[in-house]
Amino acid sequence: MRGRTFDEPLPVPRSIDGLRRPSIRNAHVPLWNYTLLRTQIFLVYFIAGVKKLDADWVEGYSMSYLAHHWLFDPFKVILPVELVSLLVIHGGGLVLDLSAGYLLFFDATRPYAIFFVSYFHCMNSQLFSIGMFPYTMLATSPLFCYFNWPRRFFSHFPAFCRVVLPFTSQEMQPSSSCVYPEVQSTSSERSETSTSVTKAPKMRLKHKLATIFTIIYIIEQLFLPYSHFITQGYNNWTNGLYGYSWDMMVHSRSHQHVKITYKDGKTGDIGYLNPGVFTQSRRWKDHGDMLKQYATCLSDLLPGYNITDPEIYFDIWVSINERFQQRIFDPRVDIVKADWSPFRPNMWLMPLLVDLSPWRTKFQEIEGSLDNQTEIVFIADFPGLHLENFVSEDLGNTSINVLQGQVKVEIVDEKKNYSLQSGEQMKVPAGAYHRVHTVSENPSCYMYIYVNTTEAALHENFTKLLELQERIRNGTETEPLPPELQPLAADDDQDESEVNVTDPIVRLFLKRQRRMKEVQKRREAGVLEKLERFAVKKYYTIRRGFLMTAIAMRNLAVGLPPMEQLTREVAFANMKAPQAEGNQDERLKDEVGHGEL
Repeated sequence: MRGRTFDEPLPVPRSIDGLRRPSIRNAHVPLWNYTLLRTQIFLVYFIAGVKKLDADWVEGYSMSYLAHHWLFDPFKVILPVELVSLLVIHGGGLVLDLSAGYLLFFDATRPYAIFFVSYFHCMNSQLFSIGMFPYTMLATSPLFCYFNWPRRFFSHFPAFCRVVLPFTSQEMQPSSSCVYPEVQSTSSERSETSTSVTKAPKMRLKHKLATIFTIIYIIEQLFLPYSHFITQGYNNWTNGLYGYSWDMMVHSRSHQHVKITYKDGKTGDIGYLNPGVFTQSRRWKDHGDMLKQYATCLSDLLPGYNITDPEIYFDIWVSINERFQQRIFDPRVDIVKADWSPFRPNMWLMPLLVDLSPWRTKFQEIEGSLDNQTEIVFIADFPGLHLENFVSEDLGNTSINVLQGQVKVEIVDEKKNYSLQSGEQMKVPAGAYHRVHTVSENPSCYMYIYVNTTEAALHENFTKLLELQERIRNGTETEPLPPELQPLAADDDQDESEVNVTDPIVRLFLKRQRRMKEVQKRREAGVLEKLERFAVKKYYTIRRGFLMTAIAMRNLAVGLPPMEQLTREVAFANMKAPQAEGNQDERLKDEVGHGEL
């Protein structure tokens, strides 16, 4: 790009201010305005790329589940899923973020950069629920183009259209915010000709202040991504408070077990709360500052349920980037009375067991050796703590295999203890509680292996019913159908209420078939229908954002309204499209998570 002085004027296209104030319409703007905007966008890409140099991202553990998304089906034609995850998602994301800012800056590479970053942000809008971020980044790409690109674009339109088109006026106005070079004419005594000499521009105070502001702002933007040593109270397993860490999608989490225990400070009675009660947020499970706020909220509300001076304890098990499931916060600490400061480390945060990260390679080998009906959960726990678990009666053949350390398994009903060391295993009874105590000096590692016998039997019945339905429809079934199986001969378009279904297995099967047919229909929909569905979905997302922001601003300004009113307002803001509500439980999930044992 052609060099310019810092405050040299650039022609400004029409802006909102220009439409309101004709005196500044088509006026120049200082180059430092563009400098700030371009630097800001450059840092968004580059810092995100620097954060992706994390070992978990480079090794492909951060977003491995994305490889199963339909957006990456074209890559899976030539690459296996594992390489799509490692090379396309993680490798491509790293290279794009590190290079996008540079490629957008230079003329020769800018067209290619705009194509790739646009493709990248369009994919992000489908992969993640990150609000307006992809669309905001799409809108910022033209900032790296020449300032007069709108004029050049609209100048290709016919002359009779230019009257109503923006950016076509060529009349430029000087601006007091810009610095203009002074041109002085000089003449020689021996010659009648005169020459023009360009003098250095004269800087005024406001230009110097603008220069200082720009430099300070850029330094601040370079410093903020690494300022978490100041706000240490917001640091958890990842640094920074939520939305302020620049670690976009570098870490993925799965929650295996969440238990909230309260204790009456007066009577000593102990009880349990449903996780997430009294809140719509799910972020509190991963962030100490939010957990402190949630505990304080619970302590304020529980006295209304005859619980005096409540103590609140959280037992939260999290796996980050496919590691062991482990506790993130100390379950022995009353969070209501726990000390927390934004400038001091969180003392009730349990450390991430990074020394156990190499086990992830072993996890893949173990999971690959199991059949599709067998589930497995990997657990790591700290010395002196125990996991209390209930095995559902649906989970048959559940066993505990110790991978490292030493544990003591307590069967509560039998009042018996069993000691297990590395390499040993035992079955645990279904329909009963047990506790796994870590008795070794170092953290213990073990895994649950189980089969959902009810689900396996249901899947087998579904397979038989599907085969029977196919024989009925192609006319090869010769045996008479019993009354409970006759609904299999009905048309798929018939509503469940129109078919007399008495067998619960058949009812579930027909419901599943209708759901699969609806999903297939949505996938095979035309382009216009998909665009309409996409537009409606984004409309309700943006609508919710505006309404929730308005509610929050109103609450900050005038205080909380009655709870009934607030509930109605939030429900109205969360309203979804009728079709989305009807098909919410019919969406396919690419990543199947383990349920709690």
